[in-house]
Amino acid sequence: MRHAMPSANPRRRRRLVTGLGAAGAAGAVTALVAVLVPSASASTLFSDDFESGANSWSKSGGTWSVVSDGSKVYKQAKAESELARVFAGETSWTDYSVEAKVKPLSLGTGLAGVAARASGSSTMYRLALTSAGRAELQAVKGSTVTALGSAAVANLTSWHTLKVDVSGSTITGYLDGVKVASGAGALAGSGRIALVTSYASAEFDDVSVTPSTSVPVSPSVSVSPTASVSPTASASPTKTASATPTATATPTKTATPTPTPTATGSATAWPAATGEKAVTATIAVSGTLDGGNVRYFGSGALGDDSQDEGQDPLFKLADGAVLKNVILGAPAADGVHCSGSCTLINVWWENVGEDAATFKGGTSATYTVDGGGAKGADDKVFQHNGGGTLTIKNFQVSDFGKLYRSCGNCSTQHKRAVVVQNVVATAPASSLVGINQNYGDTATLSKITVVGKKSLDICVRFTGNDSGKEPTKIGTGPDGTYCKYTESDITFQ
Repeated sequence: MRHAMPSANPRRRRRLVTGLGAAGAAGAVTALVAVLVPSASASTLFSDDFESGANSWSKSGGTWSVVSDGSKVYKQAKAESELARVFAGETSWTDYSVEAKVKPLSLGTGLAGVAARASGSSTMYRLALTSAGRAELQAVKGSTVTALGSAAVANLTSWHTLKVDVSGSTITGYLDGVKVASGAGALAGSGRIALVTSYASAEFDDVSVTPSTSVPVSPSVSVSPTASVSPTASASPTKTASATPTATATPTKTATPTPTPTATGSATAWPAATGEKAVTATIAVSGTLDGGNVRYFGSGALGDDSQDEGQDPLFKLADGAVLKNVILGAPAADGVHCSGSCTLINVWWENVGEDAATFKGGTSATYTVDGGGAKGADDKVFQHNGGGTLTIKNFQVSDFGKLYRSCGNCSTQHKRAVVVQNVVATAPASSLVGINQNYGDTATLSKITVVGKKSLDICVRFTGNDSGKEPTKIGTGPDGTYCKYTESDITFQ
């Protein structure tokens, strides 16, 4: 039987306004018709018992739903999912403790746990119950997982309370109130909370976040379930311009400059932003949009920094459209979507999050990414869901999971091709491209420079499907038929 946490009423309604400052918070409370919760601790930043659903959370991977297990709990049911996670809270949170009750249903070879300082979908500190019968405190950055310590767990599939405390560079984990481990962390100093599974299913309940006693505490605020909270209540004072959501870019008659090719083994400098524009709804582009190196960032409905794969993009390109000289800041929502053939010239992603660009054209579509770069892609940079051929050239990418992935489990599958040439890839990274051998995909690579790793899966072959299941990895490396390159095409530095 689970017990309510002493710090919060497990059935209270929740949500709070954070990051507004003293005057801003007071105004926001009045504007949002919020009321203080007498029964909640004044130091509680966030709490959720899922009795009113899971509207405070954004999903990435897995199958999540609120179910009844005596009381309402949040369940991740897709045990074969490589990495399933939901996020809540604020990216600006620094020193705090996050606590949740976790009940593994099926661990298989994986884990289930709670995370703090999630600065991306695969960058976080987490305390997880593992299939090895231990609770392990980990620092996770992409495919690199560093164990900070662990302890044995009895009754692994029972409810356990997991707590992660982050204070400065010190990370500490607790299992059922007992310290598991503590260590120094080198990841980002702020970030949201998360509930995570990997190759496991689990239930979660009674999530609570409290700040460090050494930092100022904003009052805990609860919003009436019928109240509507504007996502633009908190805005950065430096971001003043706003892009018109319904504007459709018209063709320009100016000549398109050809990007200067990048020499193998080097990368051009990132451009300085000439201005900033907030994007509150997807910008439709037909013809050519030349951004002049203005930084576009998500705001309003596109500004919650969600990692949900179903979210909208900042830019949606019509068939034949061109997007050039644009910087995508954070949050970047789902980046760029190409409905048909498209060209991206000198487009820069400062923090990818989920995907930088998704290509959705038909079987004869051609897409070109020429110049530009991307950073901070926790999983894929370029997602190829439609058919046709994507060419990526004169591009630089760093701190990423995969540069390119042919969709492994789309409901409609295609034969796809990718050409990658003159690309500088800087670690950490898990692989460069992934293709589906059973659908006849091909990857042709040349002049690839890998910086910071002496080995990397350059081309990974999968057996894809159209049923939504995780695709099966069947091989790596050049084979002359599907993965077309030689060792001389790859340089490790």
